[in-house]
Amino acid sequence: MCTVTSAKLNYMIDAYIQGNNINNARKLFDENPSSRNLVSWNMMMTGYVKHHQIQYAQYLFDQMPFKDTVSWNIMLSGFHRITNSDGLYRCFLQMGRAGVPPDDYTVSTLLRAVISTELDVLIPQLHARALHLALNLSVFVGSSLIRAYASLRDEEAFKQAFDDILGKDVTSWNALVSGYMEVGSMDDAQTTFDMMMPEKNIISWTTLVNGYIRNKRINKARSVFNKMSERNVVSWTAMISGYVQNKRFMDALNLFLLMFNSGTCPNHFTFSSVLDACAGCSSLLTGMQVHLCVIKSGIPEDVISLTSLVDMYAKCGDMDAAFRVFESIPNKNLVSWNSIIGGCARNGIATRALEEFDRMKKAGVTPDEVTFVNVLSACVHAGLVEEGEKHFTSMLTKYEIQAEMEHYTCMVDLYGRAGQFDEALKSIKNMPFEPDVVLWGALLAACGLHSNLEIGVYAAERIRKLESDHPVSYSILSKIQGEKGIWSSVNELRDMMKERQVKKQKASSKLFL
Repeated sequence: MCTVTSAKLNYMIDAYIQGNNINNARKLFDENPSSRNLVSWNMMMTGYVKHHQIQYAQYLFDQMPFKDTVSWNIMLSGFHRITNSDGLYRCFLQMGRAGVPPDDYTVSTLLRAVISTELDVLIPQLHARALHLALNLSVFVGSSLIRAYASLRDEEAFKQAFDDILGKDVTSWNALVSGYMEVGSMDDAQTTFDMMMPEKNIISWTTLVNGYIRNKRINKARSVFNKMSERNVVSWTAMISGYVQNKRFMDALNLFLLMFNSGTCPNHFTFSSVLDACAGCSSLLTGMQVHLCVIKSGIPEDVISLTSLVDMYAKCGDMDAAFRVFESIPNKNLVSWNSIIGGCARNGIATRALEEFDRMKKAGVTPDEVTFVNVLSACVHAGLVEEGEKHFTSMLTKYEIQAEMEHYTCMVDLYGRAGQFDEALKSIKNMPFEPDVVLWGALLAACGLHSNLEIGVYAAERIRKLESDHPVSYSILSKIQGEKGIWSSVNELRDMMKERQVKKQKASSKLFL
């Protein structure tokens, strides 16, 4: 058998990996042990990391006769890619014990990985390590430090990290603008943007747009967006997504049309945001047209775009279409399951929602707090008190998920609709936080359903303490008193509404053509 050179072997392995044929790359790697060098090992591990097969990368890493900084960085990036903070931390500790010094990529990867995790306490320690090795002077590490300290809302620290960078470029300036926006210092962000050197790029503009969106200044974000001399799919998608986040769904759809007419091709993130906009305004026809655009675009279907389609069809009331799309998803994730379960609950097919929940668990997907809101909502709509109690207890004990306001609201609604007001009040009493208007509104609505004046008055008073002019506290209480024949109290409430200029909530529906 003819032995290939190391250069030839590495070239062939790289070709297989680039062609997403990791198995053939591994076969070639295994068949040529004498031709393998450090680059071969690193290439194979990189291939596994890109394919989210960290366990195979770890196996090769453990077998390596020699490891360099690149080898360790590959493993660190692998743990970062699968959001395994503990694995990443242990790997970094082992790297230090092995006497391998970190480089700028090592520190930057670690900083990106610990942001918004319980390991973010390591940010100052990583900064100290970077200072010791003079790595903080590089743009790569300095920019990562800015973002890391911004996540901690430490403005002085990220300003110092910026000042320490020797050769500042557009990346570091962009990081500083983003940092100011992260902590809500919009004026400083705008000033920094205006004085940016060297020349601003499209990322600079998009960073500013995203910053204003993050700070709920959607009109200012649009003003900046309109001033952009050039826009790419990222900037268009950022603005569309901003409108969706602020529930300005028609603005999002109109902007999508402008994007379409500009000749910029949407990506799956764009389509996901646009479908969310269709769902938000219950525009089924527009959603179907966007679905057709997704198919015509030739963009490979992935779990993100397919889940957005499920959510859109479900929120627009077409559960048959939602189920067809859902069943076409090969690798359903938690969000996919939550979309179909929530869709069933909202559309009044509670039994199917609970069946899908059972299917989800059998598929090995662990539910989260959103799942249980959907499951409890299904129980509310179907009047399944015992079933709801079982799932609420399971959430607390089996899955150790802390109950939030929405979960308690569902339980109060469930008990209230069933006329079990003692249980509803007991749930409120056991809450670790103060009830909000929505929860008291659920209890008041149940009182209206069962003409329970005593608890209705109590719930209405609680609502008024939180929002004195909330119309529900007057209208439902007035309804109960009317049913009880207490017309003097009804007239008093009406006079009070006139005096406080409280307007009744008007029911409405929209039809988008």
